[in-house]
Amino acid sequence: MKESRIIRYDGYCKLCSATVGWVIRNDRKKRFSFQALGDGGEGSPSGADTVVLQADGTLYLKSTAILLIARELRFPWPLFGVLWLVPRLIRDAVYDLVARNRKRWFGTRSTCYIPMD
Repeated sequence: MKESRIIRYDGYCKLCSATVGWVIRNDRKKRFSFQALGDGGEGSPSGADTVVLQADGTLYLKSTAILLIARELRFPWPLFGVLWLVPRLIRDAVYDLVARNRKRWFGTRSTCYIPMD
């Protein structure tokens, strides 16, 4: 039996919350579960500015986590796998730019978003 895939995210960030909803809608096989980090980032090795994917006993961060999540979703999202060709240093620099500005660009929620099954 394969280990559960847990996505840890900032539940107060509107971009992060919307992304979780998008994953839920595109995860037809229900492979992922979710854990909101809240505004303190507890449970995340890099704080709440980083999405964390826990899968197969390993923690994946930033763009690597995003690409691994996309790979598990319904078509056409696995096509984003072409971005594996971009060096991680560049992918993560773009990720960090969005992460630093996400609350200013997209806003915050007054309550932590926790998806209901």
